[in-house]
Amino acid sequence: MNAKPETLAAPLDVERIRADFPLLSRTVHGKPLIYFDNANTGQKPLAVIEAVDRHYREHNANVSRAVHLLGEEATAAYEGARDAIARFINAPSRDEVIMTSGTTQSINLVAYSYLMPRLKAGDTILTTVMEHHANIVPWQLVAERTGATVKAAPIDENGELIVEAFVEMLTPDVKLACVTHVSNALGTVNPIREIARECRKRGIPLLVDGSQAAPHRAIDVQALGCDFYAITGHKMLAPTGTGALWAKREHLMAMPPFFGGGEMIREVRFEGTVFADPPHRFEAGTPNIAGFAGVSAAIGYLEGIGFDRIKAYEQELLAYATDAMDAIPGLRIFGRAKEKEPVISFLIEGAHANDMATLLDLQGVAVRSGHHCAHPLMQFFGVPATLRASLAFYNTKAEVDGFIEAIGRVRKLLL
Repeated sequence: MNAKPETLAAPLDVERIRADFPLLSRTVHGKPLIYFDNANTGQKPLAVIEAVDRHYREHNANVSRAVHLLGEEATAAYEGARDAIARFINAPSRDEVIMTSGTTQSINLVAYSYLMPRLKAGDTILTTVMEHHANIVPWQLVAERTGATVKAAPIDENGELIVEAFVEMLTPDVKLACVTHVSNALGTVNPIREIARECRKRGIPLLVDGSQAAPHRAIDVQALGCDFYAITGHKMLAPTGTGALWAKREHLMAMPPFFGGGEMIREVRFEGTVFADPPHRFEAGTPNIAGFAGVSAAIGYLEGIGFDRIKAYEQELLAYATDAMDAIPGLRIFGRAKEKEPVISFLIEGAHANDMATLLDLQGVAVRSGHHCAHPLMQFFGVPATLRASLAFYNTKAEVDGFIEAIGRVRKLLL
């Protein structure tokens, strides 16, 4: 059954939604799959799979390079994805949306094109302890080249940013603040509007990593008040290798190109090249055209369900899972922020995270184990790794029950 999300009526009909996700019906190791690794990548509904397939079957051509019908269709689909992304994040203009391969490329674009030309020895880039490596390492690389310093604002034992400390660190030497909207390892939701307000008071631009926010909540970059916002397609039902950077036009106009090549130019001469205006100035080469057809479909699917319904259901599921896990002897949950998305990092006393994850996989349960690309966060909690169960609107309480039962069986094997 391929349910059309726009016809779904409240309350959320999870079983009907699950019918749209072919992978959720498979078995692993002879067990029904319980997919709790959604913070790693989301599963794809038929609408997305069919959009990608349809592109290759009916519209396959390059974009912006031909006047024939196929080329025009491919270009329309690609630029249509830009429109969809702009609508999805409430960007003031589609021309402020740069298509990228994901948040990692988006952040690197800001690091090298916007920030590095402005950095000098003694300057500071401010981030937080809870960041994904993609919001740490690019800043370290440009800092090493310029003599600048990367500093991280602290968090508390609940995994919440200590906002007062962050604000105190917004000193005149800070040239960019970089904060995740939602922690990939903890699910913590950061108060971006408050952070942006404090940054604006001091004339400090703010970049927000929105990878883990986009699958769970409506994004409004204008209301948030940030300067840059990055999203990743594969976290929000779309294909891998897709994403976007939104930036205020004033920043884009002042940024030189990061990559050089076709379609990011207006005219090329050996005496010098005139570059295209944003956003195409930052989109050299052939993009992931089919992937962005999938992005449009993914956004349409999410919008058809509605984030109010998604959020309400996921919060109910998070509370149900947290209560069940709290009843397990020796289980420690990391990160108990007052506001969080459905991400639970945990350990079982006496059991290694990787051993647990391997044995859970044999029970049909897919969870992530490791440092979650968040070494500084693991160091803060004093552990080398955790397990992470990350839920989505297509997961069920029955799956949570199966997950809890699987943990019980694995505990008996390991302890």
